[in-house]
Order: sequence, then C-alpha cells, then structure tokens
Amino acid sequence: MRLLILSDKRAGHENQSIAFAKHLNAEFEIVDVKFSNKTFKLLSYLLDFLHIYTKNIFTCKDISKNYDFIVSTGSSTYYANKTLSKKHKIKSIVLMLPKNYRFDFNFIFAQTHDNPPNKNNIINIPANFSYIEPKQIYKPLKKSIGIVIGGDNTVFKMKTETLKNQLDFIKSHFCDYEIAVTSSPRTSKEIEELIESYCFDYSVIFSQKKVNPIPDFLQNCEYVFITIDSTSMISEAISYGNSYVEVLPINEKKDNKFYKMTRSLEDSDFLHIFDNQVSNKNKKVDFLKYARKVVL
Repeated sequence: MRLLILSDKRAGHENQSIAFAKHLNAEFEIVDVKFSNKTFKLLSYLLDFLHIYTKNIFTCKDISKNYDFIVSTGSSTYYANKTLSKKHKIKSIVLMLPKNYRFDFNFIFAQTHDNPPNKNNIINIPANFSYIEPKQIYKPLKKSIGIVIGGDNTVFKMKTETLKNQLDFIKSHFCDYEIAVTSSPRTSKEIEELIESYCFDYSVIFSQKKVNPIPDFLQNCEYVFITIDSTSMISEAISYGNSYVEVLPINEKKDNKFYKMTRSLEDSDFLHIFDNQVSNKNKKVDFLKYARKVVL
C-alpha cells in the first residue's frame, strides 16, 4: 500500500498522518501544501460548497497516480486533498473532522469529542492517531513515575504555582519511586527553571537537549503525568504501554477542546484528570484496529 501524505508543516498534524501510515505498515511520501494566499482558505469553503476544485488556490508539487490513498490532517490540507483526489482518482482520507467542508471524503476519522454526525464514511476514534516507538533514551533503575510538561498555547497559559503544587504532590506521594520528567518545545523558561529546582532523578530540559523520552516513559513508568495542553501527548499516552495516565490541569479554563477531549477519555477509563488524587486508569486505544477499517 502506498500513501500520499499532504502536510501543512505543523508537526502535530503531520505526525498523525505518519502514525496512520505506520499502523498500516504502508509506504508513504510527504508533500507540503499551502494556500497561495491567506484569503484563499476562506474561498476554498465556498468552492467546496459549489463543487468547484482547482489547484490555482494552493501550491504543491506535481504528484503521480501511484497511490492508494491521499491522507491529510488539518484544515489547511482538506481542500487540496479533495482536489487532488478527484483529479487523480485516488481515494481520500482525513484524520480529523473537516469542519467547514462537505463531508464527502472517502473516509473521515473524527474524534469522538467533536460529536461527528452518523455517516457511513465517518469513523469515530477516541483520540488523535499516534504511533509509539521507544528509543531506549530512558531506562529506570527501579519503579518509576514519568512527568511530561508542555507549555502555553492559544487556550492555556501555564501557572507556575499550580504546577508547583502538582509536582510537590507527586514528589511526596511517590517518594519511593524514581521520578523522570521532560519539558517540551513550548515550555517557558520560567517553567523549565521550576523543573530544574526539583533535582529529579532524570530530566530533559528541551531547550537544552532536544530529545524525546516520552515513548520510554510510556514503556517503563507505572504512572505518567501529562499537562492538559497537548492533545498529541495525551493521545500517545493512551495508545501504548501499561502506564496509568494522569492529566494535569494547568489553569481553570474548561470550555475548550482540551477539556472536552480529556473528559471524554476519562469517562471511557483511558485516563484520570488529576484532582489532588490519583486513580488507576490505563485503558489503551488500538489505533491499528481503526486504521484497518479503510482496507477491510
């Protein structure tokens, strides 16, 4: 099987498409797509409504017909996906609900918290596609706890005091455990300084050392704590290993996609939203089962 992945160059989107391909053990090529003008994205909604498809409003390199599927994630790729699919007669797959476009792709994988409509071509999935490959970066010497810390985004601003209280709880509650922590590309300098002040058994400060030990945390740690600001990191945690997953709220905001997703996953026993107590929720998503639905 050969897949063409259309990328908007956002890592969180591109990685979902790559994960989908890897679950199917498929060959894939990644091609960048971009609207030629910022206003053309709005125009694409109208053109799609009118069933008009043209390459004149986006840029990408020429492609061949030697693909089984065109796969993409993210709203900036959906019009191009549909246009190229129709031109080359290749089936189309999108990995999030394509809001503002008609739902006439061949396959749509839609996260449950988006409340997708009941259609034959829509496959509900509990989280974002993820594919975990441990790197053997982190190897604990005894039973261990992993902590994954993100950072500010368009919805959240991480409060240092809130995170400090959470880290204090983890340190005291799991005093007999080895504790490993990693920051991320979005972690602020202030938060990184807070992490360094604890002298954890193992720590990655991403601004100083750009490695990703999260797959190894999921493979080795009894509990993994993850801040709520990243749907990608949460999706990874509920798709691999046996760790109990605790999601750390970082402020009081609850009317957003991050809380909708985590509430939905908590209701299905994939994780627990930390409330100064820990739970034992470690149900895992079998993304291969979902990916195979496009070829059965």
